[in-house]
Amino acid sequence: MNSQQLFDAILRKRSFLCVGLDTDIRKTPACLGGEADPQSAFNRAVIDATAPYTVCYKPNLAFYEEHGAAGFASFEKTVRYIREKHPDIFIIADAKRGDIGNTSQMYARAFFEQDLVDAVTLSPYMGSDTVMPFYGYPGKWAVILALTSNASASDFELLELAGGRKLYEQVLATSSAWGTTDNTMYVVGATQAAMLGSVRAIVPDHFLLVPGVGAQGGSLAEVARHGMNSRCGLLVNSSRGVIYADSSERFAEVAGEKARELRQEMDTLLTQYLK
Repeated sequence: MNSQQLFDAILRKRSFLCVGLDTDIRKTPACLGGEADPQSAFNRAVIDATAPYTVCYKPNLAFYEEHGAAGFASFEKTVRYIREKHPDIFIIADAKRGDIGNTSQMYARAFFEQDLVDAVTLSPYMGSDTVMPFYGYPGKWAVILALTSNASASDFELLELAGGRKLYEQVLATSSAWGTTDNTMYVVGATQAAMLGSVRAIVPDHFLLVPGVGAQGGSLAEVARHGMNSRCGLLVNSSRGVIYADSSERFAEVAGEKARELRQEMDTLLTQYLK
């Protein structure tokens, strides 16, 4: 999927919602207790309920890897289910890989040669060697961490360099030359919405993956005001605010309702900013 196809999906669904599948087995509703694999059963129900309102799913690998081989099997079943039932939806593996050489090549193979996902989140700390292997797969994307929403982001990302740029700005400027707008997007936290203007000054045409709306307190309206470009250019993620909105037998139905509410707000914002 290239950037135009992603934009076409946004226009078709009137949504730029990404639902994060941060599926914690400890929070699985009791009604799924009899399932052989409650994690993937939970995901399937949430996916079917939210698919009309989202253009992207983002399973967080940590929630699967903690269970070893069984957890990775749940992850694989989840992404295969999306591919089969909702093939038009973009899938990001939130893996935050960040190694070099053969190791980076193996990570790229693991996610892309089996066509598990469309994109992988990556840490660029060790430079282009970390990212380049992921560009060897047409239609696949590198999602590079730039300006995150965690409290300690200022430890490094906001440091001012000798030339006056912040470190995150240098990451954007340097890495934007590695790939293209069809295979590179950036993670920018929703709680950093006021700084999206500085991000757009450097990467005006790239897609941004924006986590932090909902449970983390980010404002969807502020993200759109500062970050939307002429082709939307945003995938705004909500995880806990959608998938854990209810813990009863209605969990999937309520997740769908929350996703629909976000889609309605996004529809309004698309009408406002895409003239």
